[in-house]
Amino acid sequence: MRLKDALILTPVMIFGALNVCAGLDARTNAGIDTRAHNHPADTLPPVETKAPFAGYRSAFAGQTRIAGAKTTTPYKVEKIANKLGNPFAIVAMPDGRLMVTLKSGTMEIHDRNGALVKKITGLPEVVYAGQGGLLDVAFDPKFASNKMIYWSYAEKVAGGSATAVAKGKLDEAAGKVDNITVIFRQTPATKGNLQFGSRLVFERNGDLFVSLGEKFAPDVRVQAQQLNSYLGKIIRITTDGKPAAGNPFANQPDAKPEIYSYGHRNPDGLEIDPSTGELWETEFGPHGGDEINHIRPGRNYGWPVITYGLEYSGDKVGDGIQQKAGMEQPVYYWDPVISPCGICFYAGSAIPEWKDNLFIAALSGQQLDRIIIRNNKVVGEERLLTDKDQRFRDVAYSNNMLFAITDDGDIYRISKQ
Repeated sequence: MRLKDALILTPVMIFGALNVCAGLDARTNAGIDTRAHNHPADTLPPVETKAPFAGYRSAFAGQTRIAGAKTTTPYKVEKIANKLGNPFAIVAMPDGRLMVTLKSGTMEIHDRNGALVKKITGLPEVVYAGQGGLLDVAFDPKFASNKMIYWSYAEKVAGGSATAVAKGKLDEAAGKVDNITVIFRQTPATKGNLQFGSRLVFERNGDLFVSLGEKFAPDVRVQAQQLNSYLGKIIRITTDGKPAAGNPFANQPDAKPEIYSYGHRNPDGLEIDPSTGELWETEFGPHGGDEINHIRPGRNYGWPVITYGLEYSGDKVGDGIQQKAGMEQPVYYWDPVISPCGICFYAGSAIPEWKDNLFIAALSGQQLDRIIIRNNKVVGEERLLTDKDQRFRDVAYSNNMLFAITDDGDIYRISKQ
């Protein structure tokens, strides 16, 4: 759960975690912002200037509050759609159009200029409450020929709710999905409607990664450390929902064979670096301690045993430790939080300095975060779109452009000027 999510979704929990960042210089002309910065990258002070919530000592230099960076290539920001509803994901389709998921239970296809092309309805019922609803969507690697799509959603089941993954054949002309099959259901179910995850991303070999939240409550979050539970995990499955070949715990008794990594809190960002094929994740911390993780098979990412955050009450989480043998350190963390949600890598050449950079949609941070990674280390950070006063929910890359969507249902297109 994130603090400003709580403000909107569960009003009884009001925990301010709003980052008010310095705005970028901009010129506005007919709804288009044109920006150019003339500062060299990696030489500026850290972009975060606020006092930390927890203030724990980092494990290594550069793990937090890295040097700032500024984009030097002129670029423009255009609002191409607005007030679409309550979105969760924006995903580039194989043909360059955009698929938007709305948490209420429908999808929408939009063209590159933001215009609505088709609504997709008739999907399985979702738990549209708290942070639940229709979540992510992914396109089969052979979508051009088989038209298969996959999506995650909060499902009502005996015992409460859980994250599920379904697939079906997209019939765009009819605005529906045919032959729907649920291929995975998270267990155990819980009563809460917070921290479902979930993102979907296909590995190069055609297997599907799914990120699963730990459902927030202290009495169940401990299962993030348990291999007989799907709570707080990243799993890898086939397109039929079977455990993918070579999963790290496939031969371990009492372990779920789908599990790829564990010890996660609420992994709402998941993406493969197109230049390396390696998996990266962003994860909501509690009161402080949002993370970027380089995901490797069989690794334990520590929650709730180690964290750079605090309970929302201000108390320590567990023993209040940040390091433990056998548990992975985040590549990078934020304190105070930015609420990192959807992520993507910039794979284009139009803005050369963005090549292979990680872009993060930030909710409470109200920004698009640009992260420069070299040799699996963060070496620079830039905050974009801070002047929009919007909670950014997801970001997608397509054809040398970025498309960011906000909680208000606005789509911004960012491209070279």
